[in-house]
Amino acid sequence: MAKAEAADRADLPDGFSIPDELALREKRLSKLAEARAKIEARAKERHAREQAEYEAKLAARKAKEERSGKKPGGKPPSPPASGPSPTDQINLTDEDSRIMPVAGGGFEQCYNAQAVVAEGSLLVVAAEVVQAANDKQQVEPMVDKIMALPEKVGQPRTLLADSGYFSSANVDACQNAGIKPLIPTGRQPHYPPLSERLAEAPTAPENPTSVEAMAHRLKTVEGKKLYALRKQTPEPVFGIIKSVMGFRQFSMRGLEKVRGEWGLVTMTWNIKRIFALRSA
Repeated sequence: MAKAEAADRADLPDGFSIPDELALREKRLSKLAEARAKIEARAKERHAREQAEYEAKLAARKAKEERSGKKPGGKPPSPPASGPSPTDQINLTDEDSRIMPVAGGGFEQCYNAQAVVAEGSLLVVAAEVVQAANDKQQVEPMVDKIMALPEKVGQPRTLLADSGYFSSANVDACQNAGIKPLIPTGRQPHYPPLSERLAEAPTAPENPTSVEAMAHRLKTVEGKKLYALRKQTPEPVFGIIKSVMGFRQFSMRGLEKVRGEWGLVTMTWNIKRIFALRSA
């Protein structure tokens, strides 16, 4: 027995410790279990959010059917799937970040930086960083931030946003705050034909819903003129922050630290912009 034990120990590499190796493996298993629990919790939150959107779509479809007396065309919305999907992942380096699609294709570990920009001055009046890649959930929180600003800053009259922010709930949230939203209900072409651009607005619908009234306003001369300001309002701010100020990625880890970093970046932009406005 003594000779066999000595032979077994001689086969082990120098510095190798079986207790240390077992402890390392147990630590890895614990980390994997922790990651699995967090993925399942995120999936549960996602399902609750998608279920609410699904029920809102069903309610809008039913309301449209009751108004028109006809069954709406197209396929009804599909209910969301529960539980984690096979592609769900978690980042153990910065677990607050999320995998998001990026411009040009592909996916990266990211945060979603939001900013509300005032037309004319191009000052950032509200900023936030969120973990969701989808922008639909960001309108109401940003509206709350705007409405909490001091009265001397001014009161917003219209909110311009691209189609990624559209939902009937967001339209209602804006109107409840006394703001008229202009958010396309679908993706718009970059270069619409001249006939479409110069076409007269259709007749306003009778007893329209908030979404129908907004969609009609977007087709009016006034609505087209207002919405044309969207591309020249937030886009230059983000472009200058990225290309001139050189801020293209966060240096901090963790949602709260990243929010502080984005607040510092937008504050720096505002200082530069105020200096330019005073000079002008």
